[in-house]
Amino acid sequence: MTAITTEFLEELRERESKRPEIATLQAALAKTEIKELAYLPAEAAKLNGAFEIELKTRGITWQQKSGRCWIYSAMNIMREIVAEKCNLEHFELSGNYLSFYDKLEKANNFLCMIIENADKPLLDQMNIYLLNGVGDGGYWDMVVDLVNKYGAVPAEVMPETYQSTHTEKFMKLFNSLLHKDACLLREAIQRGEDPEPMRKEMLEEIYRMECIAFGEPPKTFDFSYRDKDNNFHSERGLTGHNFYEKYIGTVLKDYVTVTHHPTGGIPMNCHYTFHYLGSMAESDVKNLNLTMEELEELTLKQLRDGEPVWFGCDSGAYGDREKGVWDPATLQFEALLGGIDTFMEKGKRLEYHESFATHAMILVGVNFDENGVPNRWKIENSWGEEAGKKGYFVCSEEYFREYVYEVIIHRKHLTESQAKLLETEPMRIQPWEGDWL
Repeated sequence: MTAITTEFLEELRERESKRPEIATLQAALAKTEIKELAYLPAEAAKLNGAFEIELKTRGITWQQKSGRCWIYSAMNIMREIVAEKCNLEHFELSGNYLSFYDKLEKANNFLCMIIENADKPLLDQMNIYLLNGVGDGGYWDMVVDLVNKYGAVPAEVMPETYQSTHTEKFMKLFNSLLHKDACLLREAIQRGEDPEPMRKEMLEEIYRMECIAFGEPPKTFDFSYRDKDNNFHSERGLTGHNFYEKYIGTVLKDYVTVTHHPTGGIPMNCHYTFHYLGSMAESDVKNLNLTMEELEELTLKQLRDGEPVWFGCDSGAYGDREKGVWDPATLQFEALLGGIDTFMEKGKRLEYHESFATHAMILVGVNFDENGVPNRWKIENSWGEEAGKKGYFVCSEEYFREYVYEVIIHRKHLTESQAKLLETEPMRIQPWEGDWL
């Protein structure tokens, strides 16, 4: 390894001292948030205005200090189905209900994978991946699996708690218990003991821990409401399954995850899958990797058909939470850093872990320029009404193409060749590779 020498430091000092802009930029950055200085109002103003395609939605949800955006985005789509069927102006599903079972399933998946890999050393790649622990995050397929197994309930049936909306400390304790359990399971297996009774006892502790923090999910509940015409409706003794089947249906099964990951590891026009630590033990995450042109065209088809589009993006890239904007032209960070260019091509950003999908939301609108090309997209977020423009955000076409990595598309919108790809044997990638996709 080559050390930094005094001579080299002197060379740097000599060259950089001759740059007149450094003192000005240093003074500007000394007392002001860099994002505020980088923000160009004139560029942001180009993203203002109505949208040629603009779907009506029924209110903004708030995941608060939790990583459950993927659940909330899916619930925001399901919410519209319930509200339409019941003639409601406002409606919300319980994020606490689904995230309770999500964490229980993640714990079980973790324990099962620890058992399956107990013969491997701790420094094996799979065990390193497992011992990173689990989090709040997830994929579309995981929501589908959860509602198919547990159904869904209205928000008032299982309301949020402080722990469900502020999950950082709970997840730390959750993972501490899982790490302890992993140690006990591996030691038991090495002694030749059957790990299955231990797994069940461990899951009972997890269930108890969750009940204390989040409340126990209801076995049955009543659903009573007044519709927009003030008519009263009531149904008693529903289960999560009953509610989902009657008021939502099994429509989530009809959607497929379309990704654009232009990397060397996954070719274009490829059907691929992986088993994620956050999945149910019996489930895999399935994807169709297409070009950005195909992904965008499928997104437009679905919006034109009157359906919102669940999507995953890098929300940390060129975004302003307060102003509700995602746009590289609006946030000129490079100019504040003396013209230093931090840009990488999309595929390289993924390969070098510079960027990946960190947040899920739904697209509810799009506008076009004079040539019929999209120039801005309307987004419904789950960060509450205080963020953005009363909870809604906008992103530019440049941001969409560079930092949107996946969308959820109904199968009916796929072309014949795209649909045939789903019938092929999927390429299987390693679980830890999925973390960066």
